[in-house]
Amino acid sequence: MTYQIHETAIIDKECIIGEGTIIWHFSHIMSNCVIGKNCNLGQNVVISPGVVLGNNVKVQNNVSVYTGVICEDDVFLGPSVVFTNVINPRSAVSRRDEYKKTHVKKGATIGANATIICGNEIGKYAFVGAGAVVTKSIPDYALVVGNPARQIGWMSEYGCRLYFDMEGKAVCQESKEEYKLEKNIVSKL
Repeated sequence: MTYQIHETAIIDKECIIGEGTIIWHFSHIMSNCVIGKNCNLGQNVVISPGVVLGNNVKVQNNVSVYTGVICEDDVFLGPSVVFTNVINPRSAVSRRDEYKKTHVKKGATIGANATIICGNEIGKYAFVGAGAVVTKSIPDYALVVGNPARQIGWMSEYGCRLYFDMEGKAVCQESKEEYKLEKNIVSKL
């Protein structure tokens, strides 16, 4: 076995789990999901059937990643992040054929206790603040907070807030990488 599983974790058949991945206490990895290389799934995590996690994804404690969610490489899901997969759930009405997709792109961070309403896309390197409720798609590099989540700025790939000058240029304070803001779209130079 090229990955590590705590003895209390349950791994269903027909899962693909990448080399170097670690799965901690009381987690349940359900059938037909794909987990990439070097992922770290904390305590009490549920990965539902059909979910895809890329390489180097970090899932903190008490997160359920439901069918319909795709997380690309280097995504961070903070403690108790909530995903949904049905817009209008009712206990007495089966809507399994109505699951909506949620796509979390490369390098995005979703903070503790944030809720992601299904059918939305979280852009690459976007940063969703703790406790935010995401009700619409988030652009690449956007920083969003609140309920409903609203954009208050931009973040670098390194995870630092970007401050653009009058010419639409910014430098990450830690990595020194340069970014350009043009027509409300951020790109790395």
